Amino acid sequence: MIRKLLLGSLVLILLVFVFVTYVTVMRTDYQVTSMFVNASMVVLFAFLVLLIIRFFILIYLSYLHHIDRSKIPDYLAEYLARPQGLHLPPVSIIVPSYNEGVVIESSIRSLLNLQYPALEILVIDDGSTDDTYKRARRYAGRHGSTVVRVETKVNGGKGDALNYGIALATGEFVLNVDADSRLEPASLLYAVQHFKNPDVGAVAGNVKVGNRHNLLTKMQALEYIEGLNLVRRSQGYFSAVNIIPGPLGLFRRTVLQEIGGYELDTFAEDCDITIKLLIHGYKIEYEPYAITWTEAPETMRDFFKQRYRWTRGILQSLRKHYKSMFRGVGFINTFMLWYMAFESLVWPVMNIFAQVYFLYVVIFFDLATFVIFWWGQLTVLDIVVAMFCLSMERENMKLVPYSIVYRIYFVVLTDVCKVIASVEEFLQIQMTWGKLNRSGKMSTGGAK
Repeated sequence: MIRKLLLGSLVLILLVFVFVTYVTVMRTDYQVTSMFVNASMVVLFAFLVLLIIRFFILIYLSYLHHIDRSKIPDYLAEYLARPQGLHLPPVSIIVPSYNEGVVIESSIRSLLNLQYPALEILVIDDGSTDDTYKRARRYAGRHGSTVVRVETKVNGGKGDALNYGIALATGEFVLNVDADSRLEPASLLYAVQHFKNPDVGAVAGNVKVGNRHNLLTKMQALEYIEGLNLVRRSQGYFSAVNIIPGPLGLFRRTVLQEIGGYELDTFAEDCDITIKLLIHGYKIEYEPYAITWTEAPETMRDFFKQRYRWTRGILQSLRKHYKSMFRGVGFINTFMLWYMAFESLVWPVMNIFAQVYFLYVVIFFDLATFVIFWWGQLTVLDIVVAMFCLSMERENMKLVPYSIVYRIYFVVLTDVCKVIASVEEFLQIQMTWGKLNRSGKMSTGGAK
C-alpha cells in the first residue's frame, strides 16, 4: 500500500510539473527580436512538452505493467516447496565467450545456482586468445540435474557463436546470456512462465549494473533502471519489447530456427534478432523478476566504444529492415520500430542542439534565467522519475542524488557519442567490434 501511494504521489507531482512549466513559460516575456532565437525557443518548448508527455506515458504504462506482474504467484516458493509441481520444460543456456577469462567462471557458477531442473549449459568459446576455454573446461560435466558442455570454435563473432550453440542445443527453450552475466537464482523460473502463451516468441530480462564503483558506473546503473528498464516495462505492457538485452534473453528454439537465427551483418545482433521477431508478429515480453547483473564499462574509453557500437548496430538493423517500417507488421510492432528510430536519431540531435542553443542565448541575449528554468524543470523531472523507477525496482535510493547531474553530464555524454556514431554510419566509415575490457569487480547487492 505504501509503495502504491508513493507511485501515485509521483505521478501527481509530474502532473503539477507540467502545469507549472506551461504557466511559467506563458507568463514570461523575453523581449528578444531575433527570429532564430524565438523560433528555436518555440521548438525547444515543444520538445520539452514532448519530453514530459513521453515520461508520463512511460510511467503510466510501466506502472500498469508493474501492477500486472505484482499479481503473479511466488514461483520460487512454489518450486522450493514442490519441485515437481510446476511445468518447467528443458532449457539450454548459451554463453558465447571471447576473451572472457576474467569473468567466465563466476558466470558459470551463477548459472549452476539457478533454481531450475533439466538445464543444459553450453559455453561456446569463440576462438579466444586468453584462458577462457581452459577456465570454462573446469566446469564441464554433470552438476546434479545440470549438464555443462564447453565447445570451442574459430572466431566468428557473437552472433556466429550463438548460432553454433543453438544448433547444439537440445532444450525446448534457449536462454542466451553474456559471458559476464550473473543471474539471480529465480530468474529463469519467472521468465519461462510467459511461454504458456503460444504467441510469445521471447522474453527480455531485467538487466542491472553490478560494478557500481565510480561515477560513470553509478550513472549507468541509474540509466539501466530509469532509461532502459522503464522503457522495457512500458513496452512489456503491450508485449512488444524492441530490444532483447544480450545479458538475458529467453527464446523458443523453434522460433529462432524459423526466423533463421542470428545474422552477422550488423554490430547489434540483439537488436537485429528482436526486430526479426517483431516483423514475424511474435510477442516479446519483459520479465522484471528475471534479474541479471552485468559489468558496465568503467572507463570513458570503454563506455564510448560500447555506445558507439550500440548506436551503429541499431542503425544498421533499422536500415536493413526499413521496408517493414512502412509495410505494416501490426500497429504496436510497427510503432516500436519507429520509436527506436526516433530515439536513435532525432532525440540525441535535439538534446545536443539544446545545449548549443542555451550557450548561445546566455552569451548573446542574457537569457540565463530561461536556461536555469529549463534545467531546473528537467532536473525535477529526472528526480521524480528516478524515485519512481527505483521504488518499482526495490533498488537502493542512494542512486537518486545522481539524477541531479544525470542530464547535464551523462545524457549529454551519451548523446554526443550517438551523434558521432550516427554520422559515421551515414558516411559508411568502417568499424570494428570494439571488445570491452573486463575488470571482474562485480557485486550483486545494488538492490539491497
